[in-house]
Amino acid sequence: MSGPNGGAPPVLQVRGALKRFGAVQALNGVSLELRRGEILALLGDNGAGKSTLIRAITGVHTLDEGEIHLDGERIDGAGTKEIRRRGIETVHQDLALFDNLSAVENLFAGRELATPARLPRLGFARKKAMTRRTREMIGHLQVGLSDPKELIGLMSGGQRQAIAVARAELFASKVVLLDEPTAALGIRESRAVLSIVKSLPQRGVSVILISHNLDHVTEVADRAIVLRRGAVIGEAAPTPENHEALVGMIVGSVA
Repeated sequence: MSGPNGGAPPVLQVRGALKRFGAVQALNGVSLELRRGEILALLGDNGAGKSTLIRAITGVHTLDEGEIHLDGERIDGAGTKEIRRRGIETVHQDLALFDNLSAVENLFAGRELATPARLPRLGFARKKAMTRRTREMIGHLQVGLSDPKELIGLMSGGQRQAIAVARAELFASKVVLLDEPTAALGIRESRAVLSIVKSLPQRGVSVILISHNLDHVTEVADRAIVLRRGAVIGEAAPTPENHEALVGMIVGSVA
């Protein structure tokens, strides 16, 4: 675990977040804090509001009520591009990749390396640099990828997940949000992803991790917050001793 600095101001705050989709109350007054250098697990059954909260933080959804602050500055209402510019990267459950682009193009989409930087067209040397960097990142995740220029749409689930995680790791400066990052991965690939998650606080990046795998949560997270029906209903240290209590909160057998 990362051992967060509990005395420092939180890097991310959510205050009274409400979000409705028609008659469905997806978020019902959610408040939480993510501490600097912390890995915070966000737990809950399907439909608890976890992914909606992530999408609100990243600017995909606009809150009906509530506020979101990054380093003390309000960011709710900002677009996804602005959120990324401020240092928040996300691996959504649907991965948000372009099937008709290569691994290299997906990794650097919208943030291509150019020579000189002021020109929109890429120089050959920078294309080589992006390809080399892609190989390094995917190799770090221990996922077999023979050709980084292969189209994403032709890759396996594990390879696609690796590209999404690598992109978040490469560009995040403050917060990484991970929505089920090991769901499509085998044992070796999962171990590599968890290793990267644990390393992020060491370079000053805080993490919110959504996962149904409590063993993974116990291994990497400092705290665990449980959502049910769009509201925070409990918090516990993610330890083996608290496993039963966390499951009880998730399924509703604990108030």
